[in-house]
Amino acid sequence: MHIDIITVVPGLLEGPFSHSILKRAEDKGLAKVRLHNLRDYATGKQKQVDDYAFGGGAGMVMMIEPIARCIEALQKERQYDQIIYMTPDGETFDQPMANDLSLKKNLLILCGHYKGVDQRVRDKFITKEISIGDFVLSGGELAAAVVADAVIRLIPGVLNDETSALTDSFQDNLLAPPVYTRPAEYEGMNVPEVLLSGHEAKISEWRFEASVRRTKEKRPDLLKGTGWE
Repeated sequence: MHIDIITVVPGLLEGPFSHSILKRAEDKGLAKVRLHNLRDYATGKQKQVDDYAFGGGAGMVMMIEPIARCIEALQKERQYDQIIYMTPDGETFDQPMANDLSLKKNLLILCGHYKGVDQRVRDKFITKEISIGDFVLSGGELAAAVVADAVIRLIPGVLNDETSALTDSFQDNLLAPPVYTRPAEYEGMNVPEVLLSGHEAKISEWRFEASVRRTKEKRPDLLKGTGWE
């Protein structure tokens, strides 16, 4: 997978992609993330990428011209499966969306800033708009990192245990069950005996029942229409 991210503050994203699972994915040649500074595509001494909104009002708007130059230059290098804009009014990001995006080959992510981008950018270039929740961040960079992390970890070979991602929360509309490790007893609190039994069928049954129970307690909305209510 190849992910290009357009941003006005690339420094915000350098850290997340230099460590842990994301770095491992790149080292294995399974995913490549490139950051593109939008100011490199701006003109003038100030490398301006924003301007006042027509009609007045508070806040600045990201200009179409630098964004268009950047996207069009990148499109000459590769064909994108999705050109994504991170925005509070986009479709809410969830696990099924992450699963779908993980099957793509080339993604381009535009990080919003200020009051957002000139609407003509969205009309002309954007194929998918994504929000990570009903709140507003200073820019789309952290949201883009969230999306990239959730997507890249699903690529086969990225995680050491191939089945790990399949048992994460929100797969099959269930939260993950409780997990335990050594010691088996701590201050009178014991690991459920079934997990120590070595009986795979019973362990799988316990984990499923625990997932349903936890989901009912914490996120009953996820169970609507599943028959597990």
